[in-house]
Amino acid sequence: MAPFEPVRPDDWFTEEGQARVVADLLRNHDGGTTVPHVVLDDTGAVAGRITLNNIVRGPFLSCSVGYWVDAARRGQGLATAAVAAVKRVAFDDLGLHRVEAGTLLHNVASQQVLRRNGFVPFGVARDYLHIGGRWQDHVLFQVLATDPL
Repeated sequence: MAPFEPVRPDDWFTEEGQARVVADLLRNHDGGTTVPHVVLDDTGAVAGRITLNNIVRGPFLSCSVGYWVDAARRGQGLATAAVAAVKRVAFDDLGLHRVEAGTLLHNVASQQVLRRNGFVPFGVARDYLHIGGRWQDHVLFQVLATDPL
C-alpha cells in the first residue's frame, strides 16, 4: 500500500486497524457525503475497501470513489468487480450523474480497473494528494450515468 497511500501508522494496516476505520466511517456517516463498503474475496473474507466520497447533490450530482485491495489478492478482478458494484450504487441507488476517481500517474493497474469500468481520463491534477509523504500528481478519470456500459 505504501506507494499508493498517505503515510499511516503501522496499526492502520492490520485487520483490527481496518475494523476501526470502517467502524468510524459508519459511526460518523452523515447520511449523505460518504458511503463506505468493503471488498470481499470469493470466500467472503475482507480483501479491501471502496468508498464513495464527497457526494454532492444539486446540479452537480457527483462523487469520487477511492479503493484498495490487499496486495496478496491483486490481479483477481476484485477491484474491477468492486468498482462495477459501487458504480451501480452511485447511479442506481444514489441517483448521481458522475463518479470521479484519481490515480497516481504510475498506477497503471488502477487505471486499468477504471478503464474496464468505463471511466475515461479527463486531466491531470498537480499535487492532488499527499501520498507516501509527499504531494503527488494524479490522473483524473470520470464516468457518467449516461455513458454506455
